[in-house]
Amino acid sequence: MKDNYLLVASTDKELSFIRRELDGIPRLALLRCGVGPVEAAYNLCRYLAEQHENLPSGVINFGIGGAYPGTGIDILDFCLATREVIADLGVCDSGVVNVPADPILDIKQDFRLNSQSIFKRAVHLLTEEKIPFREGGFVTLNCASGTASRGEFFRDKHQALCENMEGAALARVCTGFVVDFLELRTISNMVEDRVSGRKWRINEACDLGGRYMCSLVLDLLKSSC
Repeated sequence: MKDNYLLVASTDKELSFIRRELDGIPRLALLRCGVGPVEAAYNLCRYLAEQHENLPSGVINFGIGGAYPGTGIDILDFCLATREVIADLGVCDSGVVNVPADPILDIKQDFRLNSQSIFKRAVHLLTEEKIPFREGGFVTLNCASGTASRGEFFRDKHQALCENMEGAALARVCTGFVVDFLELRTISNMVEDRVSGRKWRINEACDLGGRYMCSLVLDLLKSSC
């Protein structure tokens, strides 16, 4: 059976390049999941429930993200998630977010992605296409970091490259539906004090990420024929 994929992004801007270039491609569907973990989880869960007899072979989340200084990542770098963490779920004490040890809460917050077959295929295809990418941990937040100190905290606590607002929620849904999940982000900004920070390059990041994603998705479809 040939593989089919669902491409998920939070906004129309992030989806625009893909829609323009891959419209009508067989075995490929697109979903705008909305911004933030709640909207993302709700919309993906609703989609997969409606497709319960024809679930996709893999869900691929893509879009923009903010990189943490000190990781070697810069604006417009293309990044592949090895793991996703819901990083601001827990107890906030003097600015430090920790997950309570109480087993009653049973918080699922850490999702390993690099053992899935779609991850290994993506690494192989990106390397073959000579598409430059970095791989590492991502974190998902309800509120994007607007200070360097907050970014440094999440970077160090989770050994993360960058942050976003949907990935871990989507990973959680895919775990429940037993569907492979892949996440890629193009860096639109550095996580730093916003008053003195560099200008965000959202349009460029969306277009560059869209071009890279087109190549990867076409290769994934071709390799499964």
